[in-house]
Amino acid sequence: MAKDEAIKKVVLAYSGGLDTSVILAWLRECYGCEIVTFTADLGQGEELAPARLRAEQFGVQEIFIEDLREVFVRDYVFPMLRANALYEGQYLLGTAVARPLIAKRLVEIAGMVGADAIAHGATGKGNDQIRFELSAYALNPDIKVIAPWREWDLTSRTKLIEFAEKHQIIVPKDKRGEAPFSVDANLLHTSSEGKVLEDPAEPAPEFVYSRSVNPVDAPDMPQEIEVTFKSGDAVALDGEALSPAALLMALNDIGGRHGIGRLDLVENRFIGMKSRGVYETPGGTIVLAAHRGIESITLDRGAMHLKDELMPRYAELIYNGLWFSPEREMLQAAIDRSQRFVEGKVRLRLYKGQAQVIARQSDKSLYSEAQVTFEDDAGAYDQKHADGFIHLNALRLKLLQRQRGE
Repeated sequence: MAKDEAIKKVVLAYSGGLDTSVILAWLRECYGCEIVTFTADLGQGEELAPARLRAEQFGVQEIFIEDLREVFVRDYVFPMLRANALYEGQYLLGTAVARPLIAKRLVEIAGMVGADAIAHGATGKGNDQIRFELSAYALNPDIKVIAPWREWDLTSRTKLIEFAEKHQIIVPKDKRGEAPFSVDANLLHTSSEGKVLEDPAEPAPEFVYSRSVNPVDAPDMPQEIEVTFKSGDAVALDGEALSPAALLMALNDIGGRHGIGRLDLVENRFIGMKSRGVYETPGGTIVLAAHRGIESITLDRGAMHLKDELMPRYAELIYNGLWFSPEREMLQAAIDRSQRFVEGKVRLRLYKGQAQVIARQSDKSLYSEAQVTFEDDAGAYDQKHADGFIHLNALRLKLLQRQRGE
């Protein structure tokens, strides 16, 4: 965005940290505009009161701090888990699925306070800039977006700190040097990347992990838990009904103690480069395993296989910032339709980094013990029918082989 555009008021996604505090001061200096701050509690595990205090110290008059944990899990994480979504077959999309919610509230608050623009602190190399901005434009085509990292000349840590000191922004001692790695966290996961993690040939140091113990150091005795599902969503843990956020929090705690949900991944960013990330998603990993377990007895083969075909496309849409696109909504409608009878209980054994499904039951189960038994099936299935089935399916293979004459 050109700096000469008339911007009178901006809603800034604000964490209260050094980077967004510098952005706040930079926006005032370069745009001469009024700043409104928005801080979202998505379960990142940080005290948010300092964000309010820091914004007040800057003289910000309109400060929004919102607890969005339940909304995040109910309306974003759970719909994604119904799809069993994994980007590139591994990543549970913890950062990607949070960005559309933040963007949505930025746009909504901008409308409430009469702001001309929104601003975010995502860099020009990453995926988050795309996720924030595609979401914002999908919700308000006329919104203006300011991305300071694509405009300013604060291209080094030294310049950032110099700017902070010039504008009397307190720089804690632990922020003066280069951070060993960057962290993004919410109720679904913790994501770490950069610096000590940039060389994929080097194992991630143990100090990178904050949400889970090393599986080697996890308890030597396994723990069994039971997750209850209704319409494809986890609704209870060990028989106790819990809200979406409370259930995920409980599973994060249990899974973290057993070293579950660690992932060291080199992924393909939407903008074209490869990057290495270390993720911890203990609760989400457990829910995914349990969800596939309950689907195994409640979903028809055709529906299950079609879901598995759609999943990579669905996951890619979320990763690429297209949560509010019509194609994601179309896929969501199909996925949700498939979940009507996905209900029941799944028992899992947690041990040394693994969440293993060991039992599953449902009143809507399609599993027939009478049909699969090796004992007398009492007419539940006539084995002679398989003969015609095999011959019909073999017909084209026979014709092809005879034609080839090989």
